Amino acid sequence: MLTGRGTKSDMAHREIGARLACTPDIIASSASIEIDASAEDVFAAVSDITRMGEWSPENTGGRWLDDGPALGARFEGDNRVALGPIPLKTWTTTSEVTVYEPNTTFAFVAEGYTTWTFDIAENDGGVTLTESFSYEQYEGFKKLFYDLGGARRGSMRKGMEATLAGIKASLE
Repeated sequence: MLTGRGTKSDMAHREIGARLACTPDIIASSASIEIDASAEDVFAAVSDITRMGEWSPENTGGRWLDDGPALGARFEGDNRVALGPIPLKTWTTTSEVTVYEPNTTFAFVAEGYTTWTFDIAENDGGVTLTESFSYEQYEGFKKLFYDLGGARRGSMRKGMEATLAGIKASLE
């Protein structure tokens, strides 16, 4: 995972890496959207995990286990995957905030495995919000189930696009 302050260079590197799927051992992707809002408002939204269920097609809600949002704070997130109205899987993850840089970057690692990052870059009159994820390639059966043909990565990317569109709609 790249660390830093979410500079344009870091974000460009993430984007290039995501398009190339990083390495055979790392699965990654990202999506971006322009939002006509302040960096402060966007950061407040993405770092309030209790609101993520409003925007995400997979996350249905979350709650802080520690005082958050803050670096090192832990939270639980409830998730659901469905085929139309039929739920296929529901689960809860425990995550830890790994980057908390107000108005710039909010990142967390879910279950010690998947890293989710929100990078905010100010532009003319608003911001570019980039959401990304990365995780190590699964092995064995999980690799076949989750990553066969990039299906899980594709659904995660579509989920990020929907989440970003929801955040944009709520802030503009």
